[in-house]
Amino acid sequence: MHAMLDVRESGALTPDLAGLAPALPAGTPATQIALDTLQRRLKAAKRSYATRRIDLARADGLLSGDACPRPGDLVLARIVQLGHHKRIESPEGRRAELYIGDEVLLCYGARYASDQFEALVPGDLGPCEMVAGGGIAARAISRHSATRAPTRIEPLGLVADRAKRVLNLADHALGTCRTDRRSPYTIAVLGTSMNAGKTTTAAALVRGLAAQGFRPGAVKVTGTGAGGDRWALVDAGASPVLDFTDFGHASTYRVPVGETASILRRAHAHLAAAGCDVAVVEIADGLLFPETVGLIETPEARTLIDGVIVAAGDALGAVASVACLDRLGLPVLAVAGKLTSSPLAMREAAAALFHPIVPLDALTNGLWLAPALAARRAAGAAA
Repeated sequence: MHAMLDVRESGALTPDLAGLAPALPAGTPATQIALDTLQRRLKAAKRSYATRRIDLARADGLLSGDACPRPGDLVLARIVQLGHHKRIESPEGRRAELYIGDEVLLCYGARYASDQFEALVPGDLGPCEMVAGGGIAARAISRHSATRAPTRIEPLGLVADRAKRVLNLADHALGTCRTDRRSPYTIAVLGTSMNAGKTTTAAALVRGLAAQGFRPGAVKVTGTGAGGDRWALVDAGASPVLDFTDFGHASTYRVPVGETASILRRAHAHLAAAGCDVAVVEIADGLLFPETVGLIETPEARTLIDGVIVAAGDALGAVASVACLDRLGLPVLAVAGKLTSSPLAMREAAAALFHPIVPLDALTNGLWLAPALAARRAAGAAA
């Protein structure tokens, strides 16, 4: 049985809360002071990006003992040992320094990052790690040899409401959106691997479209909860910008493909309802990541995605990715990404492909795609 560290029980404070409890003013109900203390403690904790949609006003106690965390559960934890992540990203995007003893608010979630950690949601509330700066609690099972050990945390309890129901990101997700607006032209940015330049490509594409008078919206459908990619797309001019955390997931590793397809469908509907005429869809990781391939094979992806830009790290990766997408029947519009930093790599790719290799500046000024989109918009208006 798990223990509910209920601040209301007999007016007594839990061991965790007792040290922070103020002296009770004469005539003040102890339960009210204790609840206020919990709220102050949660407010003082360093809150992470991944938790930003959760309403802390509903917090009424902490669950501990043998409670079993689920993906998306909100946990109050203490920093025990600093490792790879020495800062935490706030809901507003600020990277706050961490210190041993800091209390932090994180969400449980799995992580798949070939250049950092693979981590899973543990089956208990024992010590684990903060495996992403955006605020993911998990137990690391492997790491890249160049990555430091993860930052160790001590979970203090799952944050629960008055009904002892754990606050979970899924309960604060955006709902289904219905609209009669025209479906936006949708471009997916897929990568050969992590760090192939997907977000840089997506942001440059957004910037160019906005500069040419289009209204682009953007969504990151899969990945690990962190705001850096979101802010990059916001700064480039996309509006609105959504990601999977808006649809109830701290990360999408090990999330069933039907659910990631649902995220794509719902996000696309929100962008259409907002009046976007172009939707830029970033899909995390590379084409060897099984969940990426699973997603782009779904009916939702095949129906909604009009074209793909491949963000490639090198020429061979570009050739292999284009061949993979051809087999899947998704139309490749161009190759971009980190590859375009090298004229030689661009030349290699151009010699092996019939698709345009588009450098960053051509995406940023919008002159590569804007004329074709303008013609499409004019044709639609005339129809």
